[in-house]
Amino acid sequence: MQSFPVLLVRHAPVLLPEGVCYGRQDVALRPGWEKIVSGLSVLAKGAVCRVLYSSPAQRCRDMAQRLALATGMELRVDPRLAELDFGRWEGLRWQDIERRQLDEWARDPSSFAPPEGESGLALCHRITDFWQDMHRKGEAACVLSHGGPLRILSALAAGEQPELLAPSMPQGFARLFMVEQAATRPALHPVG
Repeated sequence: MQSFPVLLVRHAPVLLPEGVCYGRQDVALRPGWEKIVSGLSVLAKGAVCRVLYSSPAQRCRDMAQRLALATGMELRVDPRLAELDFGRWEGLRWQDIERRQLDEWARDPSSFAPPEGESGLALCHRITDFWQDMHRKGEAACVLSHGGPLRILSALAAGEQPELLAPSMPQGFARLFMVEQAATRPALHPVG
């Protein structure tokens, strides 16, 4: 069985106060993010990544454009890599969101969707669709995205069931997986 490297990367820290809910909201990266890209370029070159998939969010595209330039990877922006749509929660402080709704989300993250937002199951479906397309190609790839999508992609890359409430990869961090080309993916039954 052949395997190929997949480097999963979460965007650098953003210029927002702690405790603000943002997903689809475009927010700027904190100054100094370029240094993170320098380190990532070494990782991506070492893993011999050929293609760089990026979320359409500006915070990811800024990093991806610089990373593609530094490494020569082909950049492909994919809307399926967008963060969970938090709907009317976007831009609110978590402490200002109604506690009853947060508890409902914690009880059933798969089915619950914030008002005018997206459910965990919808996120799982679009990320699994992306994974299947990427996996089928079997290219050495780097994926630059957000906490929610990367939580699912990390599980899929490890051959495990996605857990919607698993801890997120820290901002500015990367994880390298060697993925079996012929491996079967787990059936989509997100735990959470």
